[in-house]
Amino acid sequence: MNARAIIYSFSHKPHIPPTDISAPKRSFGPDSRPQTPFRFRVQIQNREHYWVLRVSGRDSGGGRRRGGKLFADVKSEAYDISESVDKFEKGLNDVPSGKEEELEEEPLAVAEASWLEQFPKRWVVVVLCFSAFLLCNMDRVNMSIAILPMSAEYNWNPGTVGLIQSSFFWGYLLTQIAGGIWADTVGGKQVLAFGVIWWSIATILTPVAAKVGLPFLLVVRAFMGIGEGVAMPAMNNILSKWIPVAERSRSLALVYSGMYLGSVTGLAFSPFLIHQFGWPSVFYSFGSLGTVWFAVWISKAHSSPLEDPELRPAEKKLILASSVSKEPVKEIPWKLILSKAPVWALIVSHFCHNWGTFILLTWMPTYYNQVLKFNLTESGLFCVLPWLTMAFSANLGGWIADTLVSKGFSVTRVRKIMQTIGFLGPAFFLTQLSHINSPAMAVLCMACSQGTDAFSQSGLYSNHQDIAPRYSGVLLGLSNTAGVLAGVFGTASTGYILQHGSWDDVFKVSVGLYLFGTVVWNLFSTGEKIIE
Repeated sequence: MNARAIIYSFSHKPHIPPTDISAPKRSFGPDSRPQTPFRFRVQIQNREHYWVLRVSGRDSGGGRRRGGKLFADVKSEAYDISESVDKFEKGLNDVPSGKEEELEEEPLAVAEASWLEQFPKRWVVVVLCFSAFLLCNMDRVNMSIAILPMSAEYNWNPGTVGLIQSSFFWGYLLTQIAGGIWADTVGGKQVLAFGVIWWSIATILTPVAAKVGLPFLLVVRAFMGIGEGVAMPAMNNILSKWIPVAERSRSLALVYSGMYLGSVTGLAFSPFLIHQFGWPSVFYSFGSLGTVWFAVWISKAHSSPLEDPELRPAEKKLILASSVSKEPVKEIPWKLILSKAPVWALIVSHFCHNWGTFILLTWMPTYYNQVLKFNLTESGLFCVLPWLTMAFSANLGGWIADTLVSKGFSVTRVRKIMQTIGFLGPAFFLTQLSHINSPAMAVLCMACSQGTDAFSQSGLYSNHQDIAPRYSGVLLGLSNTAGVLAGVFGTASTGYILQHGSWDDVFKVSVGLYLFGTVVWNLFSTGEKIIE
């Protein structure tokens, strides 16, 4: 019985005396005592956000009733309950909701609600995005392992292997900006779902295409790039609508750490699967996981909190308090976007950041083998360490950034601090490599370089949602296009530099770009919204 029903059952009836509803005296045997008349009162107290209903009474003799569950702690007196009923109903309608306040709930209600239902829905979306990015890099790095037995089986030369590896970027570059436009106009849920299922199908078809012929394999790899190219803009669009500013850094850090852990998972499991079941098993198993994710995503995720019918009102109001406009994007203001200095600071900084990052991640096994004299097995093992370091540092940086924002630091100041660490940290550790002779210290420097690099997730990678939340997908597409180009040109130029110079020259170029990016970022970036 709920509270209103209880109160109504005790309310005053005109034909019944309000102060005495005692039962008649009854005798049940020679040893029984006659019951005395019993009077009771109902007391209602308003304790801020909940009501207390207390029923107490005395017998006519003034003593405490010994049987039952009623207490005689108050004096019996007449009480007009109708006024309390009105106040109680008004209180039910006036319970404040605008933030997720810690309301005291009845123990029974808490017991019946599962922990999953109480888990914030916005973080369900974040975890699903994390899972998508985990699969993204698992499907991307598996080719770097499987290409070895594939090239032996099909007699591919190094030039053909390089062509196959680069074909992924043909599609990846093609959909960066297009994916951002699509996400901002259609909705991030549909675009990310398309991306995951598209690249999963392409992954599953890779062994079939390889057997049919090289042109078909190149097309399938480019198709895979098309699917993965829309993932980052779509994710950025979704989180810009779901995540409040105070939680933005750590949510993005968690999602991007999925990429790092995806690389670790792919590098760890691919050799085992190839050894046990053959190289096609890598593509079949990894691609199948995408279909499982797709089914969960379609049933649980929504492009914005306004579209989620299961979202609790308190959480919805918390999200919408710092939300972007509810109006869907119908036209992209390209001229306005490209006229803003912070936008160009974001694009230039993304280029400078990815130049060093892609070089380290692409050429690291070669550096370990040629300079540190590790064998291939050791090189592969030590390549996992920077990814693990980045996964840890990204989440640590996200927590630090959100803590600073919650303590009153401006978003602009926090973004500049985090990105400065993301630039100067790698620059410092790369300059130390030329002075180190110990392989262990060199590996440590590489890991520290990538660990500090991951603080960029709370710097430039969070800035798209700061300056243009409605167009965050397009903005990420723009800057990530520059980032991908940096990876392509940086990887190619490193080979040229090594032919005519040394690894020190490679690191000097990266350090120079890190320093240039630091200056541009601190002069022109902002954490304030500049495009409505």
